[in-house]
Amino acid sequence: MQAQKEAPLDMQCKDKFLVQTVIVSDGTTSKDVLAEMFTKEAGRVIEDFKLRVVYIPANPPSPVPEGSEEGNSPRPSLNDIASQSTSLFDDVSRTFEETNEKSSEAWSMISKLTEEKTSAIQQSQLLRQELELLRRESSTKQSGGHSLALMLLVGLLGCFIGYIFNRT
Repeated sequence: MQAQKEAPLDMQCKDKFLVQTVIVSDGTTSKDVLAEMFTKEAGRVIEDFKLRVVYIPANPPSPVPEGSEEGNSPRPSLNDIASQSTSLFDDVSRTFEETNEKSSEAWSMISKLTEEKTSAIQQSQLLRQELELLRRESSTKQSGGHSLALMLLVGLLGCFIGYIFNRT
C-alpha cells in the first residue's frame, strides 16, 4: 500500500479497513493461522469489523490568506475547517459508539455464557454426588443380604416346629 500524496479536498473518503476475527483452539500460535481459517463455512464463527478511514490534517492551513492567494484562495476558510472538523469528529464518534455497542454486546454474551457454564458445572457436580450416594446405598443393601431379625425369627420358628414334631 502507498500513502496518498494529497488528502482529498473534502477531507472525506470511502476507504475502510476490514478486520476479521475467528475462534481458534487453545494453543494456536500466529504461525498456525492460515488464510483458509477465514473462509465462511458451517460451524466456523467469523466476525467482521469495518473501520472507516478518517483524514485529520497534521498542520491545518492558516485561515489568513497569503499575499498571492488573496481573493481566490483554494484553501478552505476557518468556518469550512471547523465544519469539517465537526463532521470528522461526528464520524469518528459514531464509529466509536458502534464499536462500543458491539463490544458491550460481546461482553454481555461472554458473561452470560460464563454464567451458564458455571451453572452446568455445578449441576454436573451435584449429579455426580447423587450418583455416588445411590451407589453406596445400593452396595450396602446388597452386601448385607437378609436382616438379622429375620434370621432369628426363622431360627426360632424352626426350633418350634422341630419341638412339635419330636413331641408327637
